[in-house]
Amino acid sequence: MNFEHLIQINDAENPLVPPLNRLQLWQGLLYRVEDPAPFLPGLESCTILERQANELLRELDFGPATIRDRVTLVEAESVRFDILPSATHAGGSLTISIEEPEPGYLFLRFAYQTTLASAPESEERAYIEYVKSAYHQSDVDCVRIIRTLAAGGEPQ
Repeated sequence: MNFEHLIQINDAENPLVPPLNRLQLWQGLLYRVEDPAPFLPGLESCTILERQANELLRELDFGPATIRDRVTLVEAESVRFDILPSATHAGGSLTISIEEPEPGYLFLRFAYQTTLASAPESEERAYIEYVKSAYHQSDVDCVRIIRTLAAGGEPQ
């Protein structure tokens, strides 16, 4: 399953939504890389196994399941999470890109690639809309957490 969507960050028409700049978004995404617990419900711990200039290998402990992912950073532009296939997880990826079609008009694009329902006759196809909805809600929560961090608050 491939799924992507945009979340608008700044809205000049809505004064109740404080604007963020690219640096604030980038710092929020880096926070998600370094301390993913507020962004991933059920995560018990995250261990960084390897660190290179623009890449990290992490181990995410969800209690009954442990997942390894490789995170690739493109400075102030995007973060890509590649879940490594294992006996308990088929793998997949999420790329979060900062888009700015006009100065000050910021968006985050979330692009998922999974093995879910890759076969046309797969029973998993019935779950696709549910999964897309869950991904979307998770991404809305991600933006909420980034806004909280940018305002100097603690993520919850």
